[in-house]
Amino acid sequence: VFSIVVLGCVANEGYLNRPDEVEEFCIFNRNNHACNYAVTMGTLCFLCSSSFLALDIYFPQISGVKDRKKAVIADIGVSAFWSLLWFVGFCFIANQWQVSKEEDNPLQEGATAARATIAFSFLSVLTWCYEYQSVGRLTTAVISML
Repeated sequence: VFSIVVLGCVANEGYLNRPDEVEEFCIFNRNNHACNYAVTMGTLCFLCSSSFLALDIYFPQISGVKDRKKAVIADIGVSAFWSLLWFVGFCFIANQWQVSKEEDNPLQEGATAARATIAFSFLSVLTWCYEYQSVGRLTTAVISML
């Protein structure tokens, strides 16, 4: 859910255009890489989360213990990976927002969306770390059953 919020905030209000300029620019310090990173992370994380939701639904039908173990280990690895990527994204976007010049956006258009993007990026880090931790406990239980 957090990835959809990040994606929506940046895609909807993350780009501004001034009347005296032809091209639109990213609200995060005019750095298009920051907006592109947030949009990419939101999209890929949503797709990845959807695929693991499907795996969770299918999980009880996996009969082999080794296949279940592979699924759980993949879930742990993906959770750790996304935790790292969201942390990098949070730091990058927060830094770009911090160094943004006020004269680039004097009316503070999209400021609430930018703050929401930063907040939900941080919450995504916590969510993925929590899943990594809870799946890690599940893995310990599954391995001890072997």
